[in-house]
Order: sequence, then C-alpha cells, then structure tokens
Amino acid sequence: MSNPRRHFLKSLVGTSAAISFSSVLPSLLNRSVLAASETEPTKDTVLVVVQLSGGNDGLNTLVPYADDVYARSRTTLRLKENEVHKIGDDLGFHPDIPQFQRLLDDGDLMVVQGVGHSNSNRDHDAAMRDWHTARPGDSTCQTGWLGRAIDEANHPEDPSVCGVLVSPIPMPLALGTKRVVIPSVVSADQWRLRGPNADHDERMETRMPSTVISNNPLGDLVRTASLAAYATDAKIESVLRQGNPSHNYPSFSLAKQLRTISELIRAEVGVRIFFAELGGGGIGGFDNHANQKDNHAALLRELSASVAAFVDDLKQQRLLDRVLLMSFSEFGRTVSENGRRGTGHGAAAPVFLAGGSLNGGLFGERPRLSDLDQDAPRHQIDYRQVYATALDRWLGFPSESSLAAKYKPLDIFAS
Repeated sequence: MSNPRRHFLKSLVGTSAAISFSSVLPSLLNRSVLAASETEPTKDTVLVVVQLSGGNDGLNTLVPYADDVYARSRTTLRLKENEVHKIGDDLGFHPDIPQFQRLLDDGDLMVVQGVGHSNSNRDHDAAMRDWHTARPGDSTCQTGWLGRAIDEANHPEDPSVCGVLVSPIPMPLALGTKRVVIPSVVSADQWRLRGPNADHDERMETRMPSTVISNNPLGDLVRTASLAAYATDAKIESVLRQGNPSHNYPSFSLAKQLRTISELIRAEVGVRIFFAELGGGGIGGFDNHANQKDNHAALLRELSASVAAFVDDLKQQRLLDRVLLMSFSEFGRTVSENGRRGTGHGAAAPVFLAGGSLNGGLFGERPRLSDLDQDAPRHQIDYRQVYATALDRWLGFPSESSLAAKYKPLDIFAS
C-alpha cells in the first residue's frame, strides 16, 4: 500500500531537496526510524486533550441541584433534583450525560471542580490564548504549553515524543512549537491513501536499504527519513487492515476524532499527545447567550457518548491504563441567566479527566455560589496545576520549563 507521502519521499532520494524535507516532515516520521526495528510495542503514556470551544456551562454540567442560589438564579435553565443523575447529596450530572455517571461509578472518570485562574479574561480569544499558552495576559507568546513540552522533550535519541492534531480546526496555539512540526490528521484514512503507482512503490520499497550505508550524509538523511515513513506506515496499516475498532462509536464529530486517536494509539506510532475539539473552534457552540438549554444538552450528549465509546474501546483493547483524556473550556458561565434563556461569560468550570489510572470520582471542593467572581464561580484550582499533573505525573515531561513556574500537581492517580 502506498500514499502521497511515500511518493514524496521517493522523489527526494539522492537529491538536495532533503534539506527542505527534513525541516517539514512531521516529527513522528523524522524520528521513528530509531524504533523501526523494534518489535515490542511501547508502553508510554498518552495524553488526549479535548477542547470545548465557547465556554462550557459547568453549573449545568455538574449540577448543584440543592443550592438555593442556583435555583433562584436560573428560572428557566435550572435542572431539578429529579432530572439529574445524582452523584451525591447536592450534585448531579446533566440528564443527557448518563455515560459520565457510569464512567464515574467504574472509576474511569474524575471531575476536577472549580478550575481556572485569578483575574481570568472573559473575552473568548484572550481566554483561550491564556489556556493554550499557560501564560495569562501575555499576548505576545507564540508557543503553547504542549508545544513547549514537545520541544523540550524532543531529541534525536527519543523517537516517541510527538503531538498530533486530530480535528478539522486550525492548529491550536496549545500545540505551538519552535522546532518540532506538528501534523494535523482529520481521520486515519489520511494515512492510508493509495497512490497511482502502487506497483512501482512496492518495487522501490524492496530496493530501500535496511540500514544507512553510504558516505553521503545528505542521501543518508533522506533514506533514514524514508525508512522511518515506511516503518510508520506499516504499523498504521497493520492496525487499519483489522477493520473497525473493537467498540462501536456514535456518529458524532468528536466520536470520529476519538476513534481516529484510538486507531493511532493502537498503531503504536510513537505519538504521546493528541488534541481534539468539540464545538467548532473559535467562538464555539458552547457560547450559549440565548436558548441555551437544548443546544447545551446536544453538546453534552456528544461529549459524554463520545468519551464513553473511547474509554470502552481502549478498555477492551487493554490500553486504557496508558491513556489520560482531559477536557477544558476557556471559561465557565455566569450563575444568573440573562433574560434570553442563556448565560454570560464566566470564570471557573470543571475539568473532566478519563482514563484507567485515575482514582475516579470528584476532586476538589465545589465552588460556593454565595461567593462569586462577578456572578461566576471562583476558581479553587489553578488550571496550570492540572497541566503540571499531565506533564510531570503522566507524561514524565518536566513541567516547569513549559509553564514558566513550578505548580503543585494534583493527587489524582491510583497508587
């Protein structure tokens, strides 16, 4: 099987075009040659970040149904005790996310309550930039918290560090790097497009040396990268030939993204960080200033059903213990509804974590609605603590260089 990437690689062998090739080839291909001869699958941990674009209403996701302030402030948007999936004496999940309750009961979901930061911005672009860069208020920062971690961890001896965007949105600033090229993949099919000269491809592959043996460094560079691409393609194609994932996914956009991520995790291509999105990017679908109830419910159904299918798939493949999924939104919503059956831009909101190595359950204190930040829940946990946890405790990347300070990780993983 061949694809346009292989045609490109083969057209470069023995030419000076290798200079530009080495600068733009996605890093997972440029470095995976070092692991091409290995037969044992990697056991590295994987982080999947899901962006909820527009500002998710945390109060109608994790509902404080017994709170008088909540009841008084939301005359049309309020969810009552008999509507929610109760997870405690005063909290419950939105009625359209029953899968989250199941994952919580199974210990595969953790809700980190009240995540945000001091003096948070309520403009969409500025707030999203703050979350992406982990440098609040710095409008000049051109790299992201994940991108800096990838740059720091990327060195020739380690072929396993790479990030991939698996979404149709533009490349997010969170993956912004200085040195490493981050590829964008909409679906796994992009990795197995058959080219027009399949027979020629197979003949060329048989002629490719298994080791670099010439005295021409430029040619060696291209051959090395070509071998890396072949090795990566072979791994991916081996998984994709097996057919559909072990678990059926719903037809949502997020589910398709997570299904692709599942396939690439199973392909063992050395990717450590994946980025997906729900809401459409930009000022996304979670920005519900009017008629929030039905639209928010639809987005939460997509989130819950998609994440649950992803977790179930990985669990059946015995991969869930290696994967941590983390959702975030640029801000929450106001406690009060606005007269148009919607809500305004808020501050803190819950972060959802899913995976097989979590303690499970609720983490942190529920924000007090009697002490608000301009009609919005105050943050209890700095979002950079969540990032530090993902980097230090999960991926094994030093967080201080990425976050420009030392933040205390959260105690969320099972011992």
